[in-house]
Amino acid sequence: MAFQETATVLGASTTYKLASTAKRYTLRDNGFTETSSGNFQLIRPLEATPQSKEGFKLKITVDKNIQKLKMSVTTANGLKAVNIFKNKNELLQEQFYFLMDSFIERGLFEKV
Repeated sequence: MAFQETATVLGASTTYKLASTAKRYTLRDNGFTETSSGNFQLIRPLEATPQSKEGFKLKITVDKNIQKLKMSVTTANGLKAVNIFKNKNELLQEQFYFLMDSFIERGLFEKV
């Protein structure tokens, strides 16, 4: 999956883009880690227990210039994208929107 100006997860109707206020320190303050290639990545479980090795994970990667991003909800091992909106699992959907709304409030993302 290539970096794009706007991104969404599989099955979601809402699209997001990076806010103009998003900076390196803002990303780090919100749990993003810098990869060896200079990009910023966040992997956050959507299940109730963060220590769990199973369940779905939200994966967001921002390019090193903080201009483009990609995001997906993956299986526990991170290898396959999953559509959490297909099976009407409201708990996972609610957790996804809660996380994204908190990132919007902190100036990382904007809804398109």
